Amino acid sequence: MTQTLPDTDTRPEGTDTTGDDTPKMFHYVRKDKIAESAVMGTHVVALCGEVFPVTKSPKPGSPVCPECKRIFEAMPQ
Repeated sequence: MTQTLPDTDTRPEGTDTTGDDTPKMFHYVRKDKIAESAVMGTHVVALCGEVFPVTKSPKPGSPVCPECKRIFEAMPQ
């Protein structure tokens, strides 16, 4: 038997978006997963552990998750 489950948001309410669905900050995510998420609607995992679907592209000067930035800067080139 096939069953349809309701879509659930795994993000805690209000932690990473503003009221108009614009992210408060952007996260570092593997490049190869960004397009897949944007097209297929799959979730990505940021360096900080945040799990979400890609819905917006950052603009120059957009705020960046401090934890993602710290992890990225500590990674070897």
